[in-house]
Amino acid sequence: SSPGLLLLTSFLLHMKEDHASPARLVCDNRLIQKYILEAKDMEKRVSQCQALPVLSCPAVLPLVDFSLQHWKSKSNETKRREILCDLALLVGAATGALGQVSEECGARQLSQLYRHANSFFLLLQTFSWEAGHWEPSCSPHSMEQTHITSIFLTYRQLVQGKLRFFFHDLAKVLCK
Repeated sequence: SSPGLLLLTSFLLHMKEDHASPARLVCDNRLIQKYILEAKDMEKRVSQCQALPVLSCPAVLPLVDFSLQHWKSKSNETKRREILCDLALLVGAATGALGQVSEECGARQLSQLYRHANSFFLLLQTFSWEAGHWEPSCSPHSMEQTHITSIFLTYRQLVQGKLRFFFHDLAKVLCK
């Protein structure tokens, strides 16, 4: 069973039970902890793969580090849009790297990362506090990397950092 499918199923079940916000999914802190552990596990497994190629076409990755004080000053909508931009770059990086990896272990890990990042991307598009839909016209701070492992490091940092704090902030508002 794919974790992305689990996230989507969980999301849909919450929608059926309660016609309130789809953000009810964030109320169980164990879920984000599970995704952090999975991100760490994927990063560890890809580092054990043999003969991972250097990417001839570098992956464009978001810079996901942040100041907690600056983060807290942003609105939830601004945070959501920023994370969507980061996820869009990660999904693109995983897709581009997949096209350059023939080794099975690396390809399997990249596919899993793609599914996880894309699931979060699709889920976050369902949340919105402002009129209008998210447009992929953002230009987050980014860097180019030629090592596949940096895609996994960036994903783990995003899940452990911005995404975890975003879910925590949503829980304060939506989980009473």
